[in-house]
Amino acid sequence: MLVETETVKANPMDLIADRVKALSESQTLAMTQKSRELKAQGIDVINLSIGEPDFPVPKHIKEAAKKAIDDDYSYYTPVAGYDELRKAVAEKFIRDNNLHFKPEQIVVSNGAKHSIMNVILTLVNHQDEVIIPAPYWLSYYEMIRLARGNPVVIPTTIENNFKVTPEQIETAITPRTKIFLYSSPSNPTGSLYSRDELKAFAEVFSRHKHVMVVSDEIYEHINFVGKHESIAQFEEIRDQVVVINGVSKGYAMPGYRIGYMAAPTWIAKAAIKIQGQMTSGASSIAQMAALAALKGDNSTIHAMRDVFLHRRNLILSLLKEIPDLITNIPDGAFYIFADAHKYLGRTDGKVTINTDDDLCMYLLNDAHVALVGGTAFGAPGYIRFSYATSDENIIKAIQRIKESLKKLY
Repeated sequence: MLVETETVKANPMDLIADRVKALSESQTLAMTQKSRELKAQGIDVINLSIGEPDFPVPKHIKEAAKKAIDDDYSYYTPVAGYDELRKAVAEKFIRDNNLHFKPEQIVVSNGAKHSIMNVILTLVNHQDEVIIPAPYWLSYYEMIRLARGNPVVIPTTIENNFKVTPEQIETAITPRTKIFLYSSPSNPTGSLYSRDELKAFAEVFSRHKHVMVVSDEIYEHINFVGKHESIAQFEEIRDQVVVINGVSKGYAMPGYRIGYMAAPTWIAKAAIKIQGQMTSGASSIAQMAALAALKGDNSTIHAMRDVFLHRRNLILSLLKEIPDLITNIPDGAFYIFADAHKYLGRTDGKVTINTDDDLCMYLLNDAHVALVGGTAFGAPGYIRFSYATSDENIIKAIQRIKESLKKLY
């Protein structure tokens, strides 16, 4: 005899893994999506929220990608990347940074973000600690949590150009610390560390051999003050450093999704093992384009850097005209991280600005300019401006923001 049973419809949210429920959405991508939705309604939105160069890919790189298609680079790639690309990355480190890595220490991934995630998954166990100075690139925090680690945040301020000190690092290190993770030049602040500052960091880490240093150098070529400095140059901690880089920023190739790490061999092998089970090798076409980027003429890098410097000076001059918005002078990347605390608590009579996210949403709706609030970067009360856009857009956007902020009292 059949017994009828009541059908219980499952709540889809109950089926989603806890790790996903705990994960925050990328605020830069969320703001970009909201901008696109407004644009689809016919609204002229200026997007200063996303961090991607607005330049076309240099011609010789595009030609290499086309040739790769014609030459039938259409098969699965080695998990760690083509041998010739890994060799070119190693040569780049010698040429540009005087850092000596063997090709087998290089792992090519689907963007620098993927490289960072590979390192975190390689090193971090449940409850292990990862130190990150704030403001930090927003994905760092969520990557650590996804690996079930504990982010340990060191706050900084605009008064010291958002730089952490050796003393702060020393204080934050515990027996559970696995990684110190930072970027220089920085997203979101544009700050970069000098050789002397990195030397002082190296002295700290040389006393704590259980701590690995993950140095995100994706903005290496967008440096307004001189030679890029890497913490990997210091011999006393060479075996403790993983360098992250890629072609997205310096070569204006964000959509090609090619990043890479240079790491101690044991980390590289572990990362290859992880990548082999998750994504396999990066795109064959994109790898050949990246090979052309690393081996080709670098004059385009310097030309783009000079344009970014001009835009930095332009946007800073315009932001100075907005009362109660505090800025510093960033030394690299293409961001201004402005202190907007004085606008919190204000209202236009309809909307009250309680947080930096409120302020960004107000400016999106009223000024039609997309920005990202500092809370996403571990620094509430700030807002990030990306000046990876045209002079015309910068001038128009800051004028709109200026007029909108006048309405708040």
